[in-house]
Amino acid sequence: MWNTALTIAGSDSSGGAGIQADLKSFAALGVFGMSAITAITAQNTCGVTGIRELDTEIINDQIDAVFSDIRVDAVKIGMLSNSEIIKTVTAALVRHKARNIVLDTVMVAKSGSQLLKKDAIAALKKHLIPQALVVTPNLYEASELVGFEVNNQADMKKAAAVIKEMGAQYIVVKGGHLPGSACDLLYDGNKFSSFANERIDSVHTHGTGCTFSSAIAAGLAKGLSVEAAVAEAKRYITMAITHGFALGKGIGPTHHFYELYHRAGLY
Repeated sequence: MWNTALTIAGSDSSGGAGIQADLKSFAALGVFGMSAITAITAQNTCGVTGIRELDTEIINDQIDAVFSDIRVDAVKIGMLSNSEIIKTVTAALVRHKARNIVLDTVMVAKSGSQLLKKDAIAALKKHLIPQALVVTPNLYEASELVGFEVNNQADMKKAAAVIKEMGAQYIVVKGGHLPGSACDLLYDGNKFSSFANERIDSVHTHGTGCTFSSAIAAGLAKGLSVEAAVAEAKRYITMAITHGFALGKGIGPTHHFYELYHRAGLY
């Protein structure tokens, strides 16, 4: 029987992030992926040139269509853009009793484009974070959620505790933007677990946040514990970044399928 995961996120026309990265990650990790698109971006390796939010009715209908027919083992949430979309997605997930929800608090693209409206952060905190099993903010996103600068591991721990109070069960604060080793901290409300590796010298990191959170969702869909799912996701994203490649004129994508291609003798 297939394990399944649903991604609710925006589309990246260049294929490196968003819905496209999520589905590639699910496939690479042996999980059947499904999608509900919340927004369409005109995007490439150099940046985002246009965003069109979908109306809440079709977003809701996509989610209903999947849940009414197919068992959903995990849900990954990415770009939601505005407060009405956040409320619509939250209501649909509650209605369908969704489980294993991984919330990637997407706010800004790597190029700097705003993907979540500032006034929607309050809605994210009030409505969606309490429904999440795992929340995966980077340093900037954690700062926006908690209202203070997150610049080191001590700040990461303080931020995780604050986000925990918002209702999430587990928080992974991603430390990839700090100098030194790339260290992420997992907090369950009682203890912190550290997941670290040496920094990879690569500029081809488009879609890393999407890929990491999707890999966590894939692990949960397969029945892994949260800590085991995060550990496997860390291994997977490290591999994908290590083998990221130049594509286009800007920041290239990570390589979601490197391991499978290698085993198949394509390298």
